[in-house]
Amino acid sequence: MFNVNISHIRYWEKEFDVLKPFKNKKGNRLFTNDDLEHLKLIHHLVKEKGLTIKGAKQKLKDNKEETVDNHELVDRLKTIRQMLIDIRDELN
Repeated sequence: MFNVNISHIRYWEKEFDVLKPFKNKKGNRLFTNDDLEHLKLIHHLVKEKGLTIKGAKQKLKDNKEETVDNHELVDRLKTIRQMLIDIRDELN
């Protein structure tokens, strides 16, 4: 889903307090929808925007709402871009 190693997600889980997946008896992590949204946001900040872990933490601490809004806008724009690419490909 995020194209990162599982170790990245475990590391982010340790570094970001907002990630609290439930662990079953076997130790498997069960992520809620909120956890997945937080993972998407962290992935966006660290992998797409190139922020350090410290920078991503600060960004979420300082203005989380603006960061979430920006991420949602980027997601919508990516969807629109893909739709336009699909239309172009159909026309060719």
